[in-house]
Amino acid sequence: MALWRPGAIDRLVGQGDYVAPEGIVEYFETLFAAFPDFTLEVEEIVAYRGRCAARWRARATFAGPGRFQGFAPTGAQIEIEGCDVLTVTDGLITHNDAYVDSADIARQLGLLPAAGSRAESLLAGAANVRTRLRQTIHGAEPEIIAPGVWIVRGGRPRTMNAYLIEDGAGAVLFDAGISDMRDALLAGGARLGGIRRVILGHADCDHRGGAARLGVPVYCHPLEVPAARSPSPLRDYWDPSKLSPLARVVYPWLVRLWDGGAIDVAGTVVEGDQVAGFRVIELPGHAPGQIGLFRESDRLALVSDCFYTIDPESGRRRTATVPHAAFTRDSAQARESIRKLASLHPAIAWPGHSVPVAGDDVERQLEEVAAAPAAA
Repeated sequence: MALWRPGAIDRLVGQGDYVAPEGIVEYFETLFAAFPDFTLEVEEIVAYRGRCAARWRARATFAGPGRFQGFAPTGAQIEIEGCDVLTVTDGLITHNDAYVDSADIARQLGLLPAAGSRAESLLAGAANVRTRLRQTIHGAEPEIIAPGVWIVRGGRPRTMNAYLIEDGAGAVLFDAGISDMRDALLAGGARLGGIRRVILGHADCDHRGGAARLGVPVYCHPLEVPAARSPSPLRDYWDPSKLSPLARVVYPWLVRLWDGGAIDVAGTVVEGDQVAGFRVIELPGHAPGQIGLFRESDRLALVSDCFYTIDPESGRRRTATVPHAAFTRDSAQARESIRKLASLHPAIAWPGHSVPVAGDDVERQLEEVAAAPAAA
């Protein structure tokens, strides 16, 4: 301890920080009680000015009588490699970052199965089952729906849609689903070089939910900015009286579960703006500043809640309809936006929930939706 400046930090990466002198002394006393024959050999040192990297090899027997991180002695012999990166000032260590392979230590101690063993394969299988269950709840693997465009589905059942669009060395996210979809969105975006920005189709809680915790700039239509920045997941024009008695009870709980909180809006987008090869189209009605994205090259439309292909009260798929009146500001305007979408002659139109309007007659299907009353 004479080599350490009092108050210096010995940081064992992934384990904890220990403050000199008492914290470091306590750590090594515990280590030596568990591994009484612990020996360490420095294999290489590289130093430059006040920085020094020391690569070392340690050997020891987990003989006890002390425990190691709560585990009783097993008698296992271990041999590990590590590297310390030290900062030295006026001849004293002022900081250290120590790196070791914790998984290798656990394997040698018998706390994890040996690499390549059947036990490791079974453990991996169990972990994969857990991953699939988590994906069922928090978001599925991205599915490609068109060149450079992937859908990430979340919620239970998986009817919350968010769209990753390839954009140079990264990706644009159109709509952000619910808060539980964050990890699935980040993982999907990472495969494309990382999410660079989010474009909200509108600022309802089940479309902004994952955006607040992605750590990237978020954009929306100017009329959606107040709702995006609001701490409340509720919109002032929602009318629960138009829901069934059960849905009136369930939805106030659901919207708070889905929401990720207020968003710091970085900027706005309006009709005609270009986003990763798509043109912004304004589709108000369900929400005052709702937008969609349309790509001329293949007539692909991503349209948020311009229409529903799901019954929001039962969660079941259904043929396309005007958005439910309980959550729509202006159903007449919503119908006009569906007609506007139809006039673009889309080849396929993907909504914010469930399945798209597709086939050889998308325009006709949308015209029929626009002519029908709002779902209720």
